Amino acid sequence: MSVDREAGHAPMAPADPVIVVRGLDKTYASGFHALKNIDLTVRRGEIFALLGPNGAGKTTLISIICGIVNPGSGSIEVDGHDVVRDFRTTRSIIGLVPQELTTDAFETVWNTVSFSRGLFGKPANPAHIEQVLKDLSLWDKRNNRILTLSGGMKRRVMIAKALSHEPRVLFLDEPTAGVDVELRRDMWAMVRRLRAGGVTIILTTHYIDEAEEMADRVGVINKGELILVEDKAVLMHKLGKKQLTLQLQQPLDALPDTLAAYALELGANGTELTYTYDTQAQRTGITSLLRDLGQAGIGFKDLSTQQNSLEQIFVDLVRKGA
Repeated sequence: MSVDREAGHAPMAPADPVIVVRGLDKTYASGFHALKNIDLTVRRGEIFALLGPNGAGKTTLISIICGIVNPGSGSIEVDGHDVVRDFRTTRSIIGLVPQELTTDAFETVWNTVSFSRGLFGKPANPAHIEQVLKDLSLWDKRNNRILTLSGGMKRRVMIAKALSHEPRVLFLDEPTAGVDVELRRDMWAMVRRLRAGGVTIILTTHYIDEAEEMADRVGVINKGELILVEDKAVLMHKLGKKQLTLQLQQPLDALPDTLAAYALELGANGTELTYTYDTQAQRTGITSLLRDLGQAGIGFKDLSTQQNSLEQIFVDLVRKGA
């Protein structure tokens, strides 16, 4: 299954593509079919969040685009360059922050990040390295050995290494896994600054609130198939359901049979009624519900509505694709 929708342009993201994946298929030697005919376009300057459960194919897809894993079939271009034929060029365009914290434990932060820049053939630029370290709150740790750092600081060093050669595309594979809330917020701010500077960000995450907070568009992958790619706001509008919660004047022991068609939930010791409805339906049913409540002699003193979160939408999508 392949999906490549261009509806709902993100307001800050130009429409021209920086990554184009066509018909990408990957089967490992073990016989595991990791990716199945993936089509995907990532727009220049956007923050694209790739969501999926463990084993869905997120890391495999990123690794192939970054040139770390060989594709089975299909084509991938980064900024107009084929990732296989123009490996060196595409790799210099890309920065990657992997899930694993792999770096020389006995080296200093400064030397680690500076060496990473040199690996891409970039001339020494102490001013750039200094700015990266300051942006990531690592400047005070620049002379510390990696082994002395906390897990969160090591994660920041991995990001600094990925930014050392000034990439135009940055992949963040679960960048805030195991990081405390304060560091997560700092990283979100850093990602926004990078995007404001023209860097395209592709983010995989288990934290749905991270995608909801930051992404322009969202892709959902499950069992190697790209289930959906959509503008985040459009996705939440199209697939999000709303809940109407009524605070009752008098508690109910049970709902009358005349209200069975509404699939209401009675909670808060019988003082609260919840009605879930589809925002895209021709009729929400709210008017008739309120009428039928009145006819049943059930009064309410307050009401409120709540939109489904991206997490609820994601879970529903994965269940349907299971």
